[in-house]
Amino acid sequence: MAGRLDGKVAVITGGVSGIGLGSVELFVAEGARVVAADIQDEKGAMLEKRFPGKVAYAHCDVTDEAQIEAALAKAKTEFGGLDILFNNAGISDRMSSLPEVTAEGWSWIFDVLVRGPALGMKHAVPLMLARGGGSIINTASIAGLQAGWGPIAYSTAKAGVIHMSRVAAAQLSPQKIRVNAICPGLIATSIFGASLGLPREVADQMAARVAEGAAKVQPVPKAGMPEDIAQAALYLASDASAFVSGTHIVVDGGITVGSRHAWDQSAGSPFAAMFGDMMPEPS
Repeated sequence: MAGRLDGKVAVITGGVSGIGLGSVELFVAEGARVVAADIQDEKGAMLEKRFPGKVAYAHCDVTDEAQIEAALAKAKTEFGGLDILFNNAGISDRMSSLPEVTAEGWSWIFDVLVRGPALGMKHAVPLMLARGGGSIINTASIAGLQAGWGPIAYSTAKAGVIHMSRVAAAQLSPQKIRVNAICPGLIATSIFGASLGLPREVADQMAARVAEGAAKVQPVPKAGMPEDIAQAALYLASDASAFVSGTHIVVDGGITVGSRHAWDQSAGSPFAAMFGDMMPEPS
């Protein structure tokens, strides 16, 4: 059976762990050849060994434009071109309030989460035009849609990613390059531990804690996993989404559908709490 990405070449940033790794694995299973761009060189080398001839690793700090350009160029030198760019590399600042924000920390968050994807798109365009078009996917977040799901710099940057994807789609869709964003909810990755300032090894272990607890705080009673986001990315990368551009897909187990009483009958409704004594008895 033909894969949904047969003949396609993709670059996935942040590609050796979490959502990026899940996406690399799924894209390869669906027939793509993938450049996994990341800064974790040991994990990158292991990934190349797992998928010889199908995955190439590129060291890429997305705050460095030259490294972004080199990672994208590797798609052409290794696999002949570029059809898909998944700007997925991400970080989070500590759960700090506005008075605790530093100028340096704010700039760092925006360099990784907004400028990095912007430069990725910039350098992807010529390669995609040479192939007749392509698909760009940017990882945003539910933190970019509502308050309360992340630190202020991170949340503001992710809102920027959503709008940047929309504006880029307006510019690039006429050239057959589609641009969309994915807004993950609580996904069991190390980013939550990183936001607390934990070392990478401890943050990786904290992903299991997220997997245990997330199902209890959202309507869909399962933990969000990297594969859930990878499936959304696969749809946006494939020809199945040929008519989809300039939008964002929320993949969050329904956690943003409304306050808890909207989906949990055991939770008291604030409306009932305020006006319950004025409501008629049920007949």
